[in-house]
Amino acid sequence: MPPADPARRRFVTGLAAAGSLALLGPSPGHGRTPPRPQAELRGTEFDLSIGASMVNFTGRERPAITVNGTLPAPLLRFREGDTVTLRVSNRLRDYSSIHWHGILLPANMDGVPGLSFDGIAPGETFVYRFRLVQSGTYWYHSHSAFQEQAGLYGPMIVDPAGALPYAYDREHVVLLSDWTDLEPAALFRRLKQFAEYDNYYKPTVGDFIADARRDGLAATLADRAAWGRMRMTPTDISDVNAHTYTYLCNGVTPDDNWTATFRPGEKVLLRFINASAMTYFDVRIPGLKMTVVAADGQPIHPVSVDEFRIAVAETFDVIVEPRGQDAWTIFAQDMGRTGYARATLAVREGLRAPVPPVDPRPLLTMDDMGHGGHGAHGADAPEGGCGAAMKGMEGGCGAAMGHGGHGAHAGVAHGGDHDASGDGHGGSAGMQAHPPSERGNPLVDMQTMTPAPKLDDPGIGLRGNGRRVLTYGDMRSLFDDPDGREPGRTLELHLTGHMEKFAWSFDGMKFNDAAPLRLNYGERMRITLVNDTMMTHPIHLHGMWSDLEDEQGRFQVRKHTVDMPPGTRRSYRVRADALGRWAYHCHLLYHMEAGMMREVRVEE
Repeated sequence: MPPADPARRRFVTGLAAAGSLALLGPSPGHGRTPPRPQAELRGTEFDLSIGASMVNFTGRERPAITVNGTLPAPLLRFREGDTVTLRVSNRLRDYSSIHWHGILLPANMDGVPGLSFDGIAPGETFVYRFRLVQSGTYWYHSHSAFQEQAGLYGPMIVDPAGALPYAYDREHVVLLSDWTDLEPAALFRRLKQFAEYDNYYKPTVGDFIADARRDGLAATLADRAAWGRMRMTPTDISDVNAHTYTYLCNGVTPDDNWTATFRPGEKVLLRFINASAMTYFDVRIPGLKMTVVAADGQPIHPVSVDEFRIAVAETFDVIVEPRGQDAWTIFAQDMGRTGYARATLAVREGLRAPVPPVDPRPLLTMDDMGHGGHGAHGADAPEGGCGAAMKGMEGGCGAAMGHGGHGAHAGVAHGGDHDASGDGHGGSAGMQAHPPSERGNPLVDMQTMTPAPKLDDPGIGLRGNGRRVLTYGDMRSLFDDPDGREPGRTLELHLTGHMEKFAWSFDGMKFNDAAPLRLNYGERMRITLVNDTMMTHPIHLHGMWSDLEDEQGRFQVRKHTVDMPPGTRRSYRVRADALGRWAYHCHLLYHMEAGMMREVRVEE
């Protein structure tokens, strides 16, 4: 494989070399910083200044990266059809950038250093200019180093040129994020050195005794042996949690209680945005139904739910009709049940409603990871046999596990034009085949064997909780497939990783070692993703929509970020209608930095 070109090397070096925030002139402060009202900017001409501020979310002041002095950055309000000009000035000592997440625009306006442009040099101003060809709820953030984690993110709304398919009386943006007092590059180094630092809940001797009494000694020993050989634990839900993070709602801690007001009888539109670096949130308003009317900025057939999981980078618009009481808690617990963000929906400022306890901590199962209730299949296994993670385990490589983990490659072109399952649209026919680049790869510690789309699965920790939980299977776009053509080819990619090494990749190849994925301008193609890891990954393709398919291969819902729980195989259609170089990556910030990213080139 040819070496990476200079721009790609500059991009990766820029990420890895961010050893400090390199703030320019932070102002001194004393005591706790009170929450600042978030600014809202409207129109077609905007001036944004990236700079340094001191913030205090935990009782001690820490440096943050802000836009116009606020965290989150100002709410930007555009109108569909307008051409907007954004002059972004960099007051930091390091290069910076802004990416307009989910917005269709020319490649040179996308804001990814090393791919779209060179970045914004210290002391310089870059002018973004593009026309809005869509409407809905979106957000923007830095694509330089770890600046997003340090505070450089903000909400963005594009008002429609015509009428919306739903009505409301009042709206509020609810932007969720995670904050750490650690310098973000130091947190990344800690993850590389000890990825399980925040995993406080590993099974104990007491858990072993309880499980043995319930399931029997032999089954419990087999279960512990399987997890041990996989070098993982069933409590590995998230890499970073509330032991490190403080969860924020619109830049406000749970104790400071950000409040959204309403009048009784109103329909209130809540625009939820997950702008966190690493955190999935499960959102509910106890006692109040939510009607989901849009996903990733695009309208869907309304779905009434009690709760929804919002992956990193996703947005959901919901309508609520609060009545019968003066205050309601907006409760967003993290997926690992270690903490929460919260806000209040109330008739006036200063009111509070009861805050529910976090739910019980979930535990992963082999079935969650696509092993059909059986053991893991080691990435270093001999062809057709049990991997190291399977040897000696009860059930071994019997009929349920098969022998196709590495050998079933006939007719499969990973990164090419074929689909491993044979069904062409993300279903799972027999055992999952894997690309040759995963075989014997020290950066791959497990592979899924029986993945499924799981579109109707609420997700880990949400099943059977007594609440109506939104699933991907519930969401249907209000419009038919905007392209109408059947995909001409299928590109299959595997999400891969090694937990102990905190190494993440596509097909076992890190960003700087992989050739660009090449798309032909104008083609309609299918991308099939297979999650070979035990972690959940939100995958974002810049510049183009991702039109998720149902299990029969039919267009279902349009998104800009596709969530991939462990053990899943999901497919979506892409129209390659945007020339240029685009980023394609996991939106967990530290997974992207650790290698789970590709370049996509759309060429004539």
